[in-house]
Amino acid sequence: MTDSLTDRVADCGTEGDRGTGDGAAPRTADDRSAVRTTEDWPAARTARRSSGFDAARRLRTLTGADEELLARVRYERSKYTALGGVVLGTSVIAAFSMWNFATQAIGRVSPMALVPTAIWMLFVLNLDRWLVTPQPNTRQRLGPVLMRLLIALMLGAVIAEPLVLRIFQTAVEQYVADERTDANDRLRTNLVRCNPVPSTARSATPEGCDRTYVLSFGGTPGERAEELTAVRSDAAELQRRVDRDTSRLEAIDSEVRDECRRLIRTAATGLYQRTSECLRLRDTARDYRATHRTDENEKRLAGMDSRISKIEAEQTVSRGAFLKARAESIEGRLADERAKQKEIGVLERMRALDRLAAGNPVLFVGIWLVRLLFVLLDVLPVLVKYLSGESAYDRMLTSASNSAVKIHEEEVRLAERRSMANLEIAQSTIEQEVRRHRAESEAGSREHTAAMNIRVRQAVNTLEDEIRRSATV
Repeated sequence: MTDSLTDRVADCGTEGDRGTGDGAAPRTADDRSAVRTTEDWPAARTARRSSGFDAARRLRTLTGADEELLARVRYERSKYTALGGVVLGTSVIAAFSMWNFATQAIGRVSPMALVPTAIWMLFVLNLDRWLVTPQPNTRQRLGPVLMRLLIALMLGAVIAEPLVLRIFQTAVEQYVADERTDANDRLRTNLVRCNPVPSTARSATPEGCDRTYVLSFGGTPGERAEELTAVRSDAAELQRRVDRDTSRLEAIDSEVRDECRRLIRTAATGLYQRTSECLRLRDTARDYRATHRTDENEKRLAGMDSRISKIEAEQTVSRGAFLKARAESIEGRLADERAKQKEIGVLERMRALDRLAAGNPVLFVGIWLVRLLFVLLDVLPVLVKYLSGESAYDRMLTSASNSAVKIHEEEVRLAERRSMANLEIAQSTIEQEVRRHRAESEAGSREHTAAMNIRVRQAVNTLEDEIRRSATV
């Protein structure tokens, strides 16, 4: 549409310049040079196109400028060439931003990141080209300009964030690493606190421990703790009894020894023998041992001590196994947690950057300055375009567009008139055809009526002749 429009405007301008009637003022040398420039312009344009690769022209293509119309204002070519360079630079920055975003999302440098990088670069390139493409009558409408600035601002904010994360990558990664280490240490502490060595078979869960931190074990040292406590209690009670009986028995034995050292002479035989008190005390000691079962209690106490030693040994082994199983379970949980923390994601980086900025005003200002810088760079094409003022090219484009609209309206009206005329001609032709067929039909009807009348008259005349002949006879 723009090419055909500019061709028509150029043709009209050239024909107007060529027309020098009798009443026209004579052309000056400058006018003749201007005419020659306009007339020679298509040839020059064709020569430029056939000259090979033109970097400046390619850059101007990124601005959406019409080369045919721009050729009339050659001094503005440099402006649109520079604007094309800005658009290309913005797309390169956007590609670098997407490359950083993709590699951070994947967690490593990968050739797969080239796919979204290329797509994003082309998208931003075409979007910026659309934003800076000259539009006719745009200066008269503030809404489209504000809308394009808003789109450019949002696009710049999206592009700036990965670049900011890239600049502060070292601090962000260190913060995330420290945060993960602290989280693992807290997890280890909670797992140890919530899974103590059980002292009984049914140990209560420590306060503040939920199912997240409570581990399950096949066996615990607390399973025989109650048995060990009971055996120790019985052994202590029996030890007190044995000690009491032993003390009493030792006192009796001491009396027996003291009494049995004394010997008395028997009057009848004259021999020495032990006293009756010695015999009584021996019987008393024998009865005390039999009644209080001191030997049996000592054997029983020895068995209890052996059993206690065995249970304690088993408890030591069970405690060691429990501690080993708990350490393995904790390491497994920590390994699972570390597996979830393989790579630092984009959201985690953004959260870490915000936390770093929240505690450091200098860093906060620096981060926002970098963000605003990249946003400004991404909005720069639109700012350069719409804040540089209306150029001669824009005015020519508006004039050409308005002229094209008028020409199109006239062409539409002409086509409408031509169509209406064709319809009227077709309708007139049809009406004439109808009248002709109707006249032919009427003429045929009259001919048929005349022929019938003639035949009737002939039949009447024949009948009259027959009647006359028969009357004559």
